[in-house]
Amino acid sequence: MARTHLARFSPTFSAPRRTSFPSRSQVERACKTSWLRAGEISIAAGWTELRDQENPFMARAIALSIENVRSGNGGPFAAVVVKDGEIIAQGVNQVTSTNDPTAHAEVIAIREACKRLADFELKDCELYTTCEPCPMCLGAIYWARPARVYFANTAEDASKIGFDDTLIYKEAARPHSERKIPMIPLMREQALEAFRAWEEKGDKTPY
Repeated sequence: MARTHLARFSPTFSAPRRTSFPSRSQVERACKTSWLRAGEISIAAGWTELRDQENPFMARAIALSIENVRSGNGGPFAAVVVKDGEIIAQGVNQVTSTNDPTAHAEVIAIREACKRLADFELKDCELYTTCEPCPMCLGAIYWARPARVYFANTAEDASKIGFDDTLIYKEAARPHSERKIPMIPLMREQALEAFRAWEEKGDKTPY
């Protein structure tokens, strides 16, 4: 089943090494790709006052997050996906503008990157996100399997401005019937037929 394949993945989330940072000119060239020119987000902050010790990919994500707030498009979150020193996808929080509670920056960036790569895994990619991922985004990241994730703000920082994920972590540990949104088992035996069909399918694509 699908979940067994997730267990084989052991990503290494390491701290950024400054010596591996691309130059400002490299990132500026990456940001001028046709994909970014076709994007819907206009960046006003740009690369002004960029200091040598800053990671330009994270600086790009931060600029996106600030503009997202100023534009009224959504919350103060953004993410970019990088492969081979090039930004291949970006995402900003669009929960309120699209009425989609799953439209978090990391999820949108992952979706766009996978479309561009024509693959459901982000092999050898890096994700730069302006905040430590929420439980939903963390799950999406592990399923996407990037090489590593860099984050700026912490979960504690987010909690201080009203984005607190503590409840979700607590709820996950509770029995189904004791959760604030009760999880009620129903028709398991019938539903197992789909799992049996998956196990028996010889030409399936594991993920």
